[in-house]
Order: sequence, then C-alpha cells, then structure tokens
Amino acid sequence: MQSSMRMRATVVGALLGILTAFVGPGGSATAEPSDTTVGDVTGFAADGAVYRLTAGRTEARVSFVTADTFRIELAPDGRFTDPTGTDIVTPQGPPPATRWRDRGDRYELATAQVTLRVTKSPLRFSAVRADGTPLWSEAQGLTWNQDRTTQTLARGADEQFYGAGMQNGRGNTTHRDKTVEVGVDYDWDDGGHPNSVPFYLSSAGYGVYRNTYAPNTYAFTEPVTTTAKERRFDAYYFAGTGRDAVKDVIGQYTRLTGKPFLPPVYGLEIGDADCYLHNANRGERRTLDALKVADGYVENDMPNGWMLVNDGYGCGYENLPEASAGLGERGMKLGLWTEDGIDKLEEQVKAGQRVAKLDVAWVGAGYKFALDGCKDAHAGIEAHSDARGFTWAPESWSGAQRCGVQWSGDQSGTWEYIRWQIPTYAGASMSGLAYTTGDVDGIFGGSAKTYTRDLQWKTFLPVTMTMDGWAANDKQPFRYGEPYTSINRASLKLHEALLPYIYSHAHRATKTGVGLARPLALEYPDDPKAASDAAKYEFLSGEDFLVAPVYQDAVERDGIYLPKGTWIDYWSGRTYEGPVTVDDYSAPLDTLPLFVRAGATVPMWPGDIRSYTDRAPGDPIAWDVYPKGSSSFELYEDDGVTREHRDGRYATQRADVRAPNGGPGDVSVRIGPSKGTYTGKPTARPYAFTVHTGDAPGAVRLDGRKLPALTSRAAFDAAAQGWWYDRDQRGGVVRIKTAALPVDRGFELKLTDTSAVGGAVQGASAVLAAATGQELGAGAPGTVAVDVTAGTRDATDVRVTLDAPAGWQVTPAAPIGRIPAGTTRRVEVAVTPAADAKPGEAVLTASARHRAAGTDRTATQRFAVGVMPAPPTADAWASDLAWLRSTNGWGPPERDRSNGESGAADGRTLTLAGKTYEKGIGGHADSDIEVYLGGRCTAFTADVGIDDEINGYGDVAFSVEADGKVLWTSPRLTGASATLPVDVDVTGARHVRLRITDTNGSKSGDHGDWAAARFTCA
Repeated sequence: MQSSMRMRATVVGALLGILTAFVGPGGSATAEPSDTTVGDVTGFAADGAVYRLTAGRTEARVSFVTADTFRIELAPDGRFTDPTGTDIVTPQGPPPATRWRDRGDRYELATAQVTLRVTKSPLRFSAVRADGTPLWSEAQGLTWNQDRTTQTLARGADEQFYGAGMQNGRGNTTHRDKTVEVGVDYDWDDGGHPNSVPFYLSSAGYGVYRNTYAPNTYAFTEPVTTTAKERRFDAYYFAGTGRDAVKDVIGQYTRLTGKPFLPPVYGLEIGDADCYLHNANRGERRTLDALKVADGYVENDMPNGWMLVNDGYGCGYENLPEASAGLGERGMKLGLWTEDGIDKLEEQVKAGQRVAKLDVAWVGAGYKFALDGCKDAHAGIEAHSDARGFTWAPESWSGAQRCGVQWSGDQSGTWEYIRWQIPTYAGASMSGLAYTTGDVDGIFGGSAKTYTRDLQWKTFLPVTMTMDGWAANDKQPFRYGEPYTSINRASLKLHEALLPYIYSHAHRATKTGVGLARPLALEYPDDPKAASDAAKYEFLSGEDFLVAPVYQDAVERDGIYLPKGTWIDYWSGRTYEGPVTVDDYSAPLDTLPLFVRAGATVPMWPGDIRSYTDRAPGDPIAWDVYPKGSSSFELYEDDGVTREHRDGRYATQRADVRAPNGGPGDVSVRIGPSKGTYTGKPTARPYAFTVHTGDAPGAVRLDGRKLPALTSRAAFDAAAQGWWYDRDQRGGVVRIKTAALPVDRGFELKLTDTSAVGGAVQGASAVLAAATGQELGAGAPGTVAVDVTAGTRDATDVRVTLDAPAGWQVTPAAPIGRIPAGTTRRVEVAVTPAADAKPGEAVLTASARHRAAGTDRTATQRFAVGVMPAPPTADAWASDLAWLRSTNGWGPPERDRSNGESGAADGRTLTLAGKTYEKGIGGHADSDIEVYLGGRCTAFTADVGIDDEINGYGDVAFSVEADGKVLWTSPRLTGASATLPVDVDVTGARHVRLRITDTNGSKSGDHGDWAAARFTCA
C-alpha cells in the first residue's frame, strides 16, 4: 500500500498510544476494590437557586440554570472541582426563581417548569415536569470508585435514546439496548466514535450533558447506566416540553454549550483538498498548480466553494496571495490544512485563507486540545479578516458545534462506506452537531459508481468535500468521464440550487441547535418505526426532504420507510400515503431515491448556478411548492460572507401557502415583505414558482390581476411573466413567473379551480414500473417491458414512449384504449441499442400519456437496463473479457498482473508458490469481478491464492457465483497456504462473479490471484 497511507496510519497509531495511557482528568490507573454508593442525606442548605446536600463526607450540589435546566454535582470527598472551567459551558445569565419544600421523605426543588425530587434515605434524584409528568428517576444512588462515577436510571417500557455525538454507523435510530462509547478513539470506520460528545437525550423528553473532558460509557439497558471515567459527578439536565420536546432539549443543550455557528455560503458549497507542493503521490507540483484543478471545476461547469491547497503531511505551501487571488477569480476561497499549529494564521488569513482544516496530529489527545484548536482557528480567521470563521476538525468535543464542521476522518470509498455513513450524520444532529460529514468516496479506494452514489446523497448534507492525492484515482467529480461527470454535475447543481433552503436551515440552527440532516425520529417521535432499523438507512434533510441513499451496486432500492403523511417522489411526482414501506424503487445510477413532504415550500435559486458568486442582488428567487393544507417557510438572507448578520444585518421573508387538505380547490401562495436589511440587498426581484398540483388551474392571479396563460415551454421562457401548466413534468406542475416586484411589499398568487398536490381526484394518475433485470445486446434488436397500472380511475388512450440514449432506435408501442382502474397492463417496446453502446447500465425514461378522471396526464419512470457485450463463442481468458463489474479493495483489479500498489497497471507478474502465470486477474479483498457469458460456457478453471508479492500474510476466501447463486467457495487461504486449483461447472450461466473476500478483518496483504482464470465455452 502507498506510503501516504502508511504515514496516516503511523500518526493515528502514535495518537492511540497516547490515548492508551490517558484515562481522563481525575482518572487513575488504580481502582478501589468496589464501588461506593452515596448514603443517606445528613444535611441540606438552600442559597437562592443553589442547593447543597451532604451525605456523610460526600457533598452534592444542585444549581438551577434556567427554568428547564439544572446541574447536579457530587464530590465524594466533599471538594467540588470543574476541569472544564469556562471552556464548554457559555455564560447563562441570572438563574431562575426557585422554591423548595421538605416532604418528610424527600426534598422538592422546583422552578416553574421542572421539579427535582431528592429522596433522603438513601440520597436519590428524580425529575418531573411541573404537571407531574415523570422525566427520569434513579434506580440506585450515584456510585463511584477511584476511576469512575456512575448514574443508574430506571428505563421506561418504550423509552428510546439518542445522542452521544458522532457514532459511526449508528445514531439516527435508537440506542436502546446498546452500549455507546464517548471519547477520542481515532477509529474512522464503522463502529468508531470520532466527534463523540458526552450528551444524550431520551424520548421521555429529557437530556443529560456530562460536564467533563473524561471518556464516558452509556449503557442504555435496564437499568440505564451512564459512567464517566473520573472520580467526580457533574451533569446538566434538560427538561423538554410539548410534542417537540426532543428538539427543545437539543435547543437547551446548545443554549448551554453554544449554538452552531453560521457558515459562510461558500462553506456550504463542496470543497476540494489536496497537497500541491512536493506531493509524493502525484509527482512534483507547485501550490499554484491548484488553479489547474480549479479550472477543471469551471470547465466542467461544476460548483466548488473552496480548496485546501496543502492537505498532506509536510506539504507546505508557497505563493499564497497569488493562489488566493486565482481561486477568487474562479469563484472559490483558499483553505489550508493545519498540521502542527496556527502560529502563522495571521499572515495566512491576510494572504487570503478563509478555511482551516485541523489535522489529528495537531489536535493530539482530543478533548480540550481539540476544542481549543477549533476555537482558536475559528477566532483567528475572524480576527484578521471580515470573514466568518470556518474550520473542519476530527475528534472534537462538546462545544465544537459553535466553531467548526465535524469531519469523520480518513476512510476508503466502498459500498459499505456509503452504508454506514447514512445513519452517522443524521444521528449526530441529535447532539446539536449541525455540520458533520465525510469525504466523497473516502480518501482511499473508491470507484466511479461509489463516488457517484456517495456524492448524490451528500448533496442533501449541508457540507461535504473531496480529498484527493491519496487514492489511485483523483477524487474530483469530473475525473471518471461520462456518464459519471454529468450525473455528478447534476448532483452538485441541485445542491447549489437548494442553497436558499440549506442556508435558511443553517440560520435556524443558530437559534434551535437542530441541523439540516436529521433522523426521522426527530420529526416523527410518535412513530415506533422511525426509531427502529426500518428507518436506519434514510434521513430527513430539513423537515421536507426524505433521502434514501443507494448503498449497494444496484439499480433498485428496497425498504424505504415513509412515515405518516403524503410524500411525493421528487423526480416523477408520484404520491405515496404514509406510513408505508416502498420496495423495488427504480434507482438507476443517475437517480437518488428522494421524496418531498406534502406541504413543503422550498426556496431555491433558479437557473444554471455554478457558484454563489454567479448571483446578482436582483436575481430571482424560486419557490418549489407542494400544496396541502396550511404551511409556511421563512427564507433567511444576508451578505453570505461577513459577520454583519451578528449585528442584525439580515432579512427574512415568509411564504404562506393555503390549499385543500386533498382534492380540488384553490391554492394561495402569499409571499410576505422582506424584513430587515443587509449589504447587497435588492430593492426588487422577480419570482418563479413551481406549484405541484396535478391539475391545471382555471386561472392564476397576482394580487387579483390575471397573469397570462401560456401554452408551451417556449412561450413561457420568452414571456416576462405568466403561467403554464406542464403536464409532462413531475406529475403535472404549474409554472409561474413574475416581473421584478419590490421586496419590501408582499404579494399573493392565487391559483383557482385546481387542487392540492396529487390532483383533484387523488391517485387518479396511472403509475409506471419496469420489469427488473432486463438486458439488451449492443446493436441487437430487443424489447423492453413497461408495466402501466391505472390509478383510482380508468386510464384511457394510453400511449407509452421511451426516451433512450443517443443512437438508440425506439419503435413506439401501440396505444391502449383502456386500462381499468387498479389493473396493470404490460407494454413491450421495441428497442435497438447503438452498435457501439458500452456494456453496463443504460438509463431509459418511460412516459405514459393518458387520460384519467377527465384530465390529460403523464406518468414517467426512469429505470436501468443492462447492455451486454457479445458473449464468448470460444474458450476465453477471464482477463480478456469485458467486465460488467470490477470493484477492488485497493487500487483497481489488474488484468494479467498482480494487484501491486494502488495505481492502474502497477502490478507484477502473477506468481503463486514460485510459479508464474501470463494470464489471470490480480485482486485485493474485497474484490468483485463480473463477466457476461450468456449461457455459452460450461466450465471455469483457475489457480488461486495469495500472490507471492505478499510475504507470508494476507487472509482471504475466493468464491464463484453464477446468476446470484454461489457455486464454489474456497477455504480460508493465507500467504502460507498452498495454491488451490479451481474447476467449477458454469453450464447455462449468464452472469458469473469472481469474488475475493477478507476473512480476518484487517485486509492487510489481501492480494488474491485468479491465476490462469479461463472459461470453457462453445
């Protein structure tokens, strides 16, 4: 493996060595023989909002911070300490009014919102709301020994738990029955907990923050035990109220430890990182060579907000002012990676630096060191410029949400990487971490497909970046060519268009503590499935978008859970009534499973935007409206870059929508005046609307005046203002645009005689589905099957068409007179792919224009078909065939060479046990090669084992699969194993996969060879 990965591993290994000796402030290597439990209360004193209790030589202290937040401390030796000081908890203002009563067996300490009950014999705590609703109660008194303190709580029958910061591979569903670790571990992969924080919350409506720099362990079993590795107890408790009690708790926690910062707009655009000076992995380069990469974004019309130009150990930099100016000309900001300190930050910021990424080697043992680094770098940018601080860091702690992005560290791009990241970042939002993310397709490994799928869903995170220079392939989104470049461009452009929505949520987070990415359980707390694994691999982006990423090499997605309400497929306009689980969702490579909540009103930037710098003050704002009932959204705007907003220089503009709860009726969209001011605020601007109704309105009025009704897209595009009903897009939408209107005055659009989203007759439209596993041959005539299912009404005059790639020939299917309501008709369309069509996945779009419930409608569906190469007609080497799939654990799989290092064609002669082979495949676990045989072959033979280039280690298994069935699996093979011959019957097989799987969890040295791999074919 490459030297850069060894360097990263060396640094992390050294830090783990430090952590092995570190047991946290107040910790000790010597434990007492057994735990001590606090005894009976022997003394009580009240001093305003602070209450002291003694139990022998042990003292406890209760301090009320606000009416719904209080602190409990316990000092076993009677001496209170606070290692965190003022590092984490921010000034809170005067304490609330409190009162206390002696109830005989207990004391009651109360505010207007919460009562803390203190049982006297023995000393135990419990909390209830003002109305008596229980929040939590201790099942046992506080315990301690020399190394730790523990609180033990009774667990409710249906109580769910969340939080503990960034927990890789989990967090967006309940922690119930799980044990969660909090502390620095430098484990970037599934199961690690970088950026964990000592805070958790409960569905019962309370939260707990352990005020410490010590590692914590939370066992959410029965009973619940929460332990900090220090001989002191210090915890803040938050009592939430109402249906949104959990959100309220997050708000209270971030009121205590600091609200999330507001990033600059460029920080919400994708970033790029690499070392451009003396990069051992990319040859000799200079810092200004970063501008060539920036040109790649511009030339490929791709958004990019900032670039780190020195991301590599010992990289350094030069010509910073010139680099900053050059990036600025391309609409980007300069960022720098901080390897060993920020002593030069002043001169760097004055030269143009606006982003700081903190390395693990500098933040050291984490905890206070990491938090101080985040705060100092953030403050340094602000001290020497008018910009907002913007930092990225791994292994941060409570309080870091107010100064930076929490980044999950160095990983390798695989399908598994996508899978475990999905629950990670939404789960972190439950701890007030509003900006968490990972590199697109990791820093190591990766492939064209995994890159494209990973970027797709990270479009709906507020922040992300690519990190280049460590893997065999460059990591910019334009590196893999077509179709990947076009798909990646579309993902980035969608994120850019959604920046008004994302930025408005970023502003909300500064008030509420709740980030953009969030678990379903946060918005649907009464839905048991939202807390379960049924919702683990999906998340919400704000309240309005439900994102269900594809995390396998597949063109369909199963198990998408939609909670209560009406949900709209973002791409097709198809509506679903939740709660429902959607299987067989068609998701070709260019399609992210994405749903919008009915009632959503989403602000967007219309047009083709590559950078926020492309926007002029008077450019239009667009609203994407899904009318159902009453709903609203408040748009937030400021100058996007400076800190003027902290002095009140910003503006808000509210959109209110009134529509039927379902079915026919009028739709009103009221845009209020823009309130407030900021530098660059326009006095007037045009507005654009896309209103998802499913039925054309009778008229559209602007403040009572009819807007012109236009009859085509061309007429709409040419008009200064007016409306047009586009029946063919997304289930039928009304497109509206206005001339420039004063922003200080509101206006109303009224759509008469139309409907809520889904149409006047709900579910009347037909829906389409394509049969799975369809294959076509390049240049060969074939057919594609499409299923048309009528909705709640008969579908008549049904005409199915296919939109296919350039060069393909499609013969329209014969029209269908009638499809009865609720029934399905299969339509076969004649298709001939282009003779030079590349093997692999091709995307088609089926459209069914039809009439239902008295209205002309169009149903659409994108789906993938397989384009197969010509099957072998004679015996063939596996390395000579076209590969439909070729994933590998390190670098690309190699034809007729060993795996070698991470680059293409850098392997050696295939060698097993001293024998060399001219033909074969060199792979690295986990590896997966798929070939198409078309039923023409009868046998597969090979010799397999760990290549001799690996000296005695490696640990793998080989397997052969045909059409989804495992035909043969090897025993576990190591570098010391003998060569194993393979002879497998593949008679009749159409697809064969050759797989190498890691068997010991390390993947180190897993260089597996399919030597002399050959198919016997007719």
